[in-house]
Amino acid sequence: METSFSSHPWLLIFITLSTVHAQLPGSWELLVSNAGVASMHTAVTRFNTVVLLDRTNIGPSRKMLPKGHCRYDRHDDVLKKDCYAHSVVFDLQTNEIRPLMILTDTWCSSGQFLSDGTLLQTGGDLDGFKKIRKFEPCEPDRFCDWVELKDVELINGRWYATNQILPDGTVIIVGGRGTNTVEYYPPRKTQNGAVELKFLAEVEDNQMDNLYPYVHLLPNSHLFIFANNKAVMYDHEDNKVIHEYPELSGGPRNYPSAGSSVMLALDGDFKTAAIVICGGAEYGAFIERSTDTPAHGSCGRIIATDQNPVWEMEDMPFGRVMGDMVMLPTGDVLIINGAQSGTQGFEMGSNPCLNPVLYRPDQPIGLRFMTLNPGTVPRMYHSTANLLPDGRVLLAGSNPHYLYNFAAEFPTELRLEAFSPEYLSLDRANIRPIIEGIPETVRYGEAFDVFVTVPLPVVGVVEVNFGNAPFATHSFSQGQRLVKLTVTPSVPVDGRYRIKCTAPPNGAVAPPGYYMAFAVNQGVPSVARWVHLVP
Repeated sequence: METSFSSHPWLLIFITLSTVHAQLPGSWELLVSNAGVASMHTAVTRFNTVVLLDRTNIGPSRKMLPKGHCRYDRHDDVLKKDCYAHSVVFDLQTNEIRPLMILTDTWCSSGQFLSDGTLLQTGGDLDGFKKIRKFEPCEPDRFCDWVELKDVELINGRWYATNQILPDGTVIIVGGRGTNTVEYYPPRKTQNGAVELKFLAEVEDNQMDNLYPYVHLLPNSHLFIFANNKAVMYDHEDNKVIHEYPELSGGPRNYPSAGSSVMLALDGDFKTAAIVICGGAEYGAFIERSTDTPAHGSCGRIIATDQNPVWEMEDMPFGRVMGDMVMLPTGDVLIINGAQSGTQGFEMGSNPCLNPVLYRPDQPIGLRFMTLNPGTVPRMYHSTANLLPDGRVLLAGSNPHYLYNFAAEFPTELRLEAFSPEYLSLDRANIRPIIEGIPETVRYGEAFDVFVTVPLPVVGVVEVNFGNAPFATHSFSQGQRLVKLTVTPSVPVDGRYRIKCTAPPNGAVAPPGYYMAFAVNQGVPSVARWVHLVP
């Protein structure tokens, strides 16, 4: 049977790119050919396992629950008695998949790790609208599963909301479809009900564009909240907007027109925070269900902590909607997944963007983007990207269909892949550090030592950077953060190098919880060790 490039134009793009892929940095590997579920939400745990989570009322997945663990779902049009898993845990060491049991619908829900390493998961659709769930991770050879809380629920039902851990370890839950409020977990005793956030209603347009708002905790303890094309600084202690930022040009940036966003690495005196927002769909593409409207390629960067901040604009090599921005251990940002045309929504994207792009924030404007080696698997609507402790990036999901569909042009995707940035190439192995010693727990402002070994002699300063594990969904990693610690130059001691470090000063710079601690030598990160940061 002949292949028609006119009906599958992305195939022609891939064939063209594949002729030069060997010249581009980065490499790909298939980890698992069938994860059982198409992951809509993904999170990496401190036990080096990964929680993959889909929605429940989607019919049969490709992973069965253990015998006798079926659930009954009156909202599922296909299965009323559902014996299939819609969440699994993936062991990074063995590549094994274990089914988990989720009871209520997690479609387009939100999440965040608590300070004790428990994954908090909130909201969804239908019977999950007001639900609060927890997953307390465990060693891969132990049993742990989802628990739905019975003694507390969300004040407002939330669908397409965003979670962010705060300096005191509590979590703020922001927005949702038709829900222009914020609330907290645990619920604040001094507060009766959810708090109205008029900003979310003000930026809503006739195709919404205010869902899954981008929320970043600034080092001044306030929140940067971005929705559609506008942003505010929000005081979560007094529940009020204290600053309005200039409008970002280039059209809407949030669901259903989402690009992606990151806060760049915090370092130095930890008083400055820069936010970057890239890509998005053309306004109207969602209403018109246009699959071929080109996506935006512009990025805005703003110093959110400045007195009079302005957006600095630049362009990516590709237009991209539904992309993911992943903070790498070096402070660079990987932009990956998504489409070059269309919008978010079922079967509303086309022309997959197979090339990742590296954003190098320390380079001058015009030189910050580097095009990387393309993949072969389209990762469209409902796909995720997460940094792993070994420095690779895990790619999961992509299901642009209401149910699982393996016969479509862009089928439901069950494969798990890993992308290795150029810093993991073999020619850099001799400068890759190995962490030989680091405390399991550190307190704010504490001085501590990290011991590393490196095959070649160390030249320059070895960084020690703390990266947390965010909750990735719908092109935004909720709570994502990288903090570069204050360090002194390494000193040789008994065949190792000792690096004197100072822990982050407070919870506004780094909220309490578990962090991947990376030693970075000449731009090459070690395998991370998990460190518990506590008050």
